[in-house]
Amino acid sequence: MNIFADFQTRVAAILGVIIKDGRLPGDLDLSRFVVEPPRDPSHGDLATNAAMVYAKEAKASFPNPRQLATEIAYALGQDPDVAQAEVAGPGFINIRLKPEMFARVLRAALTQGVDFGRGTPAQPQKVNVEYVSANPTGPMHVGHGRGAVFGDALSGLLDFAGFEVTREYYINDAGAQVDVLARSAHLRYREALGEDIGEIPEGLYPGDYLKPLGKALVAKYGRTLLDKPEAEWLESVRVAAINAMMDMIREDLAALNIRHEVFFSERSLTMGQGDQVGAVIEDLEKRGIVYVGRLPPPKGQLPEDWEDREQTLFRSTDFGDDVDRPLKKSDGSYTYFASDIAYHKSKVDRGFLSMIDVWGADHGGYVKRMQAAVKALSGGAANLDVKLCQLVKLMRNGEPVKMSKRAGDFVTLREVVDEVGVDAVRFMMIFRKNDAPLDFDLAKVIEQSKDNPVFYVQYAHARTKSIFKQALLAFPGADLSASVLAQADLSLLSDESELALIQLIAQYPRQVEAAALAHEPHRIAFYLHDLASAFHSHWNRGKDQPHLRFVNEERRDLSVARLALVFSLTTVLASGLKILGVSAPDEMR
Repeated sequence: MNIFADFQTRVAAILGVIIKDGRLPGDLDLSRFVVEPPRDPSHGDLATNAAMVYAKEAKASFPNPRQLATEIAYALGQDPDVAQAEVAGPGFINIRLKPEMFARVLRAALTQGVDFGRGTPAQPQKVNVEYVSANPTGPMHVGHGRGAVFGDALSGLLDFAGFEVTREYYINDAGAQVDVLARSAHLRYREALGEDIGEIPEGLYPGDYLKPLGKALVAKYGRTLLDKPEAEWLESVRVAAINAMMDMIREDLAALNIRHEVFFSERSLTMGQGDQVGAVIEDLEKRGIVYVGRLPPPKGQLPEDWEDREQTLFRSTDFGDDVDRPLKKSDGSYTYFASDIAYHKSKVDRGFLSMIDVWGADHGGYVKRMQAAVKALSGGAANLDVKLCQLVKLMRNGEPVKMSKRAGDFVTLREVVDEVGVDAVRFMMIFRKNDAPLDFDLAKVIEQSKDNPVFYVQYAHARTKSIFKQALLAFPGADLSASVLAQADLSLLSDESELALIQLIAQYPRQVEAAALAHEPHRIAFYLHDLASAFHSHWNRGKDQPHLRFVNEERRDLSVARLALVFSLTTVLASGLKILGVSAPDEMR
């Protein structure tokens, strides 16, 4: 039950009557306004900006937005579920609901259980979420982990909101970096055969994680690769190395409870069913979107440093980019951008008109060209949203963490997960907006204190469970199932902090919907923290004021009503944590 969507419909119906009267345009887009919680809770339960949004279109009949707002507020005041609707400021409308409306919310949470807040569109929209996509050249580091958690939490959020989600990983298994990987693996192969390889040469991957691969190559090839020229062993070692690295990456992701449905190989675009990159370029050329021309030198670059030559160019400026982009290098091979165009063409061909790519912040300059490419590929029908994840600064008690010997030059994600646990990593990676830098303190994320957000939220869930244990001690054999609690007299819930908790619970379906549409899973983490904070505050009031406690042996009817509130709270906390991929413990140890 989404009271905000419900009242969006009711306000739209009021506007529809005014349209029918001829005082608003007949083609008015009734999806433009919002119904949301007021910024100041003392102003009411809901607020709408409808009169402000349509002020321009309404000017002939309503010269001042407040006049339109007054008419909408009057109509809302006749609604049996509305206690009061009043105009504020230049034309906003604050709405106060009757208590029974919130009682319905609690009953919906009790009867719907884990489906409370779930989106159920008539026709679910397909959406492709591509995330992680780390180069298969070694174990995942903490920075990869942030994108991995963000993408997975976003996928869980979209799925709960009613979208048909495909989780995808793009394997960058073509290009120079995998050749460097193969050469690094061959060096470890020689080491496994007893050769003293000395210091790892500059430009190769130095981490110890390649030692097992060297031994595996010995087991498969013996000494046969030693005397062969690079041209003869490179391909087979490259394939073995990529497979080994992807197995390692899958294990790292599994440690975070992350699993993709699709692993798409970049190499398959040119080595699989023909040259798909060339075919896409040829098709775009026929449509006049690809041409042969020259580009001006980049700003600030001296002319003598610029290679002025004719190139195969994509007309990305026609689709919102700053400059046209080359599709071929001077040696005739494809640019990364050309391969990425072909890859996103495959997404369009698979029926995805909504795509989300999760990238590291260092790829910010690449966003416009890819969005331009998707527009061109789909004739404007598809949309690409790129979410950039900022860097993670790893700390321990405020001090930077040293690099990992295993990885060579960074701390691996698996080391962090093994030290602090999956829940701490997942929650803290999402407890900040993706485009804001993140300080991750290994000591603080496992503290059992209110200053540790993941503990604070999980502790709230565990506390709700403990209340039911207390209730069964007070009322032995009582049936405290959701169906029984749904019959409680919820009008008994009258304390201000009880009502505040009910209002927060009522916001959950809207939070899910808004976060999903904005592609911002951190909103769910923030909401859960606010809900936990309100619950803990009310719990603490009960310690000093016994009449506020959830279980009162002398007032069974009041206790049952309060347990209905607690059950609903438990449901929402568990639901939100599940979206984020974090456990909801019954007790804290």
